[in-house]
Amino acid sequence: MATPDQNPSVPTEEALRARLRPEEYDVLRRGGTERPWSGTDILEEHRTGIYRCRACGAELFRSTEKFESGCGWPSFFDPRDSDAVVLRTDTSHGMVRTEVRCARCGSHLGHVFDDAPQTPTGQRYCINAVCLDFAPAES
Repeated sequence: MATPDQNPSVPTEEALRARLRPEEYDVLRRGGTERPWSGTDILEEHRTGIYRCRACGAELFRSTEKFESGCGWPSFFDPRDSDAVVLRTDTSHGMVRTEVRCARCGSHLGHVFDDAPQTPTGQRYCINAVCLDFAPAES
């Protein structure tokens, strides 16, 4: 993960522990997963805007790339920019998946799957709602 020494916009672990709720810290910094359908504030958000990393504020996804996948977590078919997230192979829990992390601070966001043929990219970025803050577009 990126550190404050490598990138001054990355909060320290102490600052994150103090600012984030325990379940947010567990998912973002320890790679946990929230329960499906628990992030209703983000799941039910339909305004135009940007979804940011809750740990460092980096812009990750646009509302125009969000779609209803029915999986219980917010889903996007593409990140805001190609360098907004980094992808890593995740072999935990006896599976091989592609983990999605914030490119700025290295926080765990979720996983990406190639199971969304209804989208322009065919991909489903399945992101934990506790990892995201929503910033509505200015009118």
